[in-house]
Amino acid sequence: MIGAARPVVCFFLVCFLALAAGGAHADELLVGNKSGDSVWRLSARDGRKIGEFRTGKAPHEIAVAGNGRFALVSNYGRETSGNTLSVLDLVGGKPTRGIDLGEHGAPHGLRLLPGDERALVTTEGSASLLIVNVGRGVVEKVIDVGAGTGHMVALSPDAKIAYVTKINAGTLSRIDLASGLKAQERAAGKGAEGVAVSPDGKEVWVTNRQEGSITVHDPATLAIRRRMSSKGFPIRVVFTADGRHALVTNATAANVAVFDARSKLRVATLELTEPGVVYNQSMLGGTAMPIGAVVDPARQRAYVAISGGDRIAVIDTRDWKVIDHWPAGREPDALGLVPGRSDR
Repeated sequence: MIGAARPVVCFFLVCFLALAAGGAHADELLVGNKSGDSVWRLSARDGRKIGEFRTGKAPHEIAVAGNGRFALVSNYGRETSGNTLSVLDLVGGKPTRGIDLGEHGAPHGLRLLPGDERALVTTEGSASLLIVNVGRGVVEKVIDVGAGTGHMVALSPDAKIAYVTKINAGTLSRIDLASGLKAQERAAGKGAEGVAVSPDGKEVWVTNRQEGSITVHDPATLAIRRRMSSKGFPIRVVFTADGRHALVTNATAANVAVFDARSKLRVATLELTEPGVVYNQSMLGGTAMPIGAVVDPARQRAYVAISGGDRIAVIDTRDWKVIDHWPAGREPDALGLVPGRSDR
């Protein structure tokens, strides 16, 4: 009996150790593929594809729940404007659930509010900022952001204020979420698109793509404190977790500019074009076209979606070097990092 039981005990011990090891490396990178109408799940350890979700047409942005249980995706649409969000079950594997936004077309910017029960969504079709109840799948509040169509949205650290950029108007708006009113709107630069709030909440950075600049704004008044050059269609900006650096993706220049957040000086430029790679033709030309970016503080890495090359560039944030490229679906853009979970 003892001899017969030993293999069973060993089997369960091996399974336990395998699960424990898997749990330690369970964090994932989510990649929204605009022309593939999908979100890929990649291992954040080595870029291995571990799953895929179907979404609505042209997924543009991804927001991941803090507990890693689900992700929310805005389906912008392609031939016609989309009007849905996709809810991706990252744990149970349930089919993708859709949230119908009704008259609010072309959803783009996306942020989950604390508790992950509600989300902010910009909709270009209705020039609105929506507050959506994710669990119930309904629009709870519609905030008019005015002409110029809100594109991207960022959130203050206390989640009381939303900041919305308008490409056509070239402005930054400040929205009081409690009252549901736009408090201010100030000029940023031509083609204002990417927006990020510094981790300490003391600055709001905006990338102005037509102008080739970055503007740094006072979070209360939206007054411009500093304007820096970042030529080549700057389209997104993200901060490192410690707030020391900001990364700007320059789409037509095919590089990432790294700025010292305190001095506002560029400290590195990472070229993302790979020799011998043929890039897709787009409205911006046949370039690598980096767009979405996300920073992984645990691994001291940043990931950048090379939209024109269907790849993800992996960047070492300690010495600012590109250390790898991972395959993605067709025209990757939005990225989301799923925190590690020990119960997976």
